[in-house]
Amino acid sequence: MKSKVYTLTGDKGTTSLVGGQRVDKDNMRVEAYGTVDELNSHIGLLASLLGDSDDEATGKLIFKIQNRLFNLGAYLATETADEASPVYGLSDDDVLAIEARIDEMDATLPPMKSFILPGGCHAAAQCDVCRTVARRAERRVITLSRNAAVNPLAKRYLNRLSDYFFILSRYLNVKNHFNEIFWDKNA
Repeated sequence: MKSKVYTLTGDKGTTSLVGGQRVDKDNMRVEAYGTVDELNSHIGLLASLLGDSDDEATGKLIFKIQNRLFNLGAYLATETADEASPVYGLSDDDVLAIEARIDEMDATLPPMKSFILPGGCHAAAQCDVCRTVARRAERRVITLSRNAAVNPLAKRYLNRLSDYFFILSRYLNVKNHFNEIFWDKNA
């Protein structure tokens, strides 16, 4: 038998954490994993925009990132998780893999002349959305970490993801022959 999507248990503004504890839907823990979930949805849109048009390395890494973010969301939704609790499936190797891909793409890009405005091709613009949501997710996790112990790898991973999406945006614009839009303070 299929379970119902709607349970009615959240109608009064609360939700359950992993383990069953009920908290308000605007609880900082819910804000943290909810923003990670939002980031994952934006990455899903990016993946659909890329389709088969981009290189295999990007597609594989994005798929891996989405799975890691799902794991991170589950970790953040667990009230008993603490600084020493591992984020299942997330390791320093994941951060290193993102850094390696950033370095590979960055080596093909022209030097930055100034700040770059979001935009360009559709996929690059979606990368900019992913970058900013990753930054917000990082801020939400930092807020949570002031009140509950959080594995430092969670913050590092989210920080690196925002860097990755910035470089991926530049990479996609250059690859697809879109000019980068540089900030002009006098415009």
